[in-house]
Formats: sequence, C-alpha cells, structure tokens
Amino acid sequence: MVFEHLHRKACFGIVERKIQWKERVCMAAKKRARELGIPLPGRPGPFNAITDVAGVEGGFSTVVFGDPDSCVNGQSACARTGGTAILPRGRRRSAVFAGRHDLNGNGEMTGTHWIDDSGFLHGPIMITNTNSVGIVRDTAAKWMIENRFFYPLNLDGREMDGHGFFYPVVGETYDGFLNDINGFHVQASHVYEALESCKPGPVAEGNVGGGTGMRCHGFKGGTGTASRVLSAKEGSYTVGVLVQANHGDLKWFQINGVSMAELGAQSPDGTEAMKDGTGSIIVVIATDAPLLPHQLSKVCRRAPIGIGRLGGGCSSSSGDIFVAFSTANEGAYSYTYSTVTMMHDDLVNPLFRAAAEATEEAILNALCAAETMVGRDGTTAYALPVDKVLSILAR
Repeated sequence: MVFEHLHRKACFGIVERKIQWKERVCMAAKKRARELGIPLPGRPGPFNAITDVAGVEGGFSTVVFGDPDSCVNGQSACARTGGTAILPRGRRRSAVFAGRHDLNGNGEMTGTHWIDDSGFLHGPIMITNTNSVGIVRDTAAKWMIENRFFYPLNLDGREMDGHGFFYPVVGETYDGFLNDINGFHVQASHVYEALESCKPGPVAEGNVGGGTGMRCHGFKGGTGTASRVLSAKEGSYTVGVLVQANHGDLKWFQINGVSMAELGAQSPDGTEAMKDGTGSIIVVIATDAPLLPHQLSKVCRRAPIGIGRLGGGCSSSSGDIFVAFSTANEGAYSYTYSTVTMMHDDLVNPLFRAAAEATEEAILNALCAAETMVGRDGTTAYALPVDKVLSILAR
C-alpha cells in the first residue's frame, strides 16, 4: 500500500516533507522507554532530551525516496538516510568548551583534532551516513560563513572579516543495509534543511535525520535522546544526550540485566543479513555544568557504561565515538584573557552517572521509536517488538 508519511513538525525542527514508499508504518506516536514502564534510574528533564540543556537547538533532514521493489543490486535510487544538526547555543555565534572520546575508532568524526588541542567547539555538530561526511562537512562550513557563525582572525585587536579557520564536527554511522549509500543521496540542500530547522523543544526519535536508515541490536534503530537533572545538592545541572544508534548484537542485547536474545532473528528468507555487531554509535552529550575540556572528555568516557548496560560496546567493526560540550562559561573564548568558572573533579561524579544513564535511555528510546523499514533490494529492518520486551521483563 502506497501512502504519504508526514513528519510531525512539533518535534525538534523536523522539516515537514511528504514521502511515499511501499511499506507499512504506524502513524501513531510510539511510547518511549520510560512511558512503556521500563524501569530506568534518574530524573529526566521536561523533554527528556538533549534540548533540556538551555540554549541547545537541533534539527533534522530526513531523506526517504525510491521504491524498494524497483531497487535491484543498487541499480536504482533508494534513499533511507538524512542528516541531524545540533547547535550548542542556538543561532548565536559561540565557542563552547568541548571534549571527546572514542571507545572504538572504526568511524569518523571530523574537527576533533582541534577540539583536542584548543578545548573549544566552534559551530554545529552534524551526524549523517558514512559516505556523506564530506558534503555535510563542506556545506556546514559554507553555512557558517554565510551566517557569520565563526570567529574571524584577529589582528591587533581588529577582526579580519571573512578570514579565519574552523573545523565543523561531523559524525557518521553506516546505513548501507537499508540505504543506497553509494548513491550519495544526501545533498547540500538537506544539510541546509537540517540547520535551518534547528529549534528547542521536544525531539523526534527513530527513523529521522541521520538515524533514518540505522539498525540497533538486530532491530530498527536510529535517533534517540534523553536527559538527567541533578539534585539541588549536586548543583541542579542538566545533562542531555542524543545518539545515532547503529550498533549492537541481538545475542548480547539486554535490558536491566535481562537478556533479550530470545526475541530471535527478525529477517525473513531472502533478506540480506549483516555480521553481528556491525555498525557504530555516535553520542553527543550536552551540559550546563561549568566543566573544562578535560572534564568533558571524562564525561564522554562514561557513555560506554550506558552502551554496555544494553550489551553493546564490544565490536571491533563498530565506530563508537563521543563528543561532549558545556554551555556554561559563555565568555570563555576571547582574543586575549578570560576568567572562567570550573568545578572541582570530586563534584563531577554525578555528571558521570547522568551521562551513563542518559546514554542508555537514549538508545532505548531510539529502539522504541523506530518503525519497521523496507530499504534497498527489499532489505528489512524490523521494529523492536516492545510487547515481547515487556513480557520478558515482567517474568
């Protein structure tokens, strides 16, 4: 049955676009992990999303076209892909303290050498598919120039307009199971679409943006998000996480220590299979706590705890790459001297736990939101059977 799927504009800057393809998709909003009753620790923010960190905005461009039945051996276009954009301080030119970490480096995130050396993130964070990193990076750079979104060179106290250097951060995961990835279907217009649609508020999940064609723990994966708010004693800080989940093995998939392996294989005869554990995960962590770059790198190193709680993180073919930024210390970047506020390392412990918890929940939210998708050559990624999951957890 051919029908139209309209993105809900209420969520996280998704641009409304009409898409047609042959597959069944439930139009009703799906419940998130916490709403389903899956026990999860910690206190989320009002949106339970990365946008609970004040000032953070984001948007998506979802690129879906082509009839799977007409795509044989990649001979016709079948796009199941897109791009995700995150603006750390919205549309204001800014540089934020940042840190990063990779658990396994079989993947790409551009711009991270300068984060390592300078401690600053300039501009947006973008996420897309493996083969589209180049065009997304270049278009993001063009957008930054057009919007004066970078700090130009400074000569004797005077900004040299139009001159400067910056390195857009673009992460990726591989969506070639469902998407005709060698067709290079993400175009400059899609990057602009994601950036121009950025806004605060609720965040759509599942088959959206860069997560459109992704798989996770043997099921349909994609984009997910969650947040944690610390107690007043701990500073009342917020930690928000967004993931592009394209990782994991059903054999090791677990929730709250309960194995989900009995959910079984979800691929019918004739559907292409991929090696267990093939894929990657990008984790973006935001906080309003006044952390320095080395502390933000330490926060990144807690994301694997959340990934591991669900049985992931143990594949050499996976690119598990993480970046974190702080919206505090707004005046930290200057051409001369700056005074910044920092936290003693002993005070950072609750933020470590919050990052781990929010990462775990964001992955679950991606799985719970994602719909069954038919991709190139008729390959199918099935939605997580949440009723069966809840039945297993209830035993």
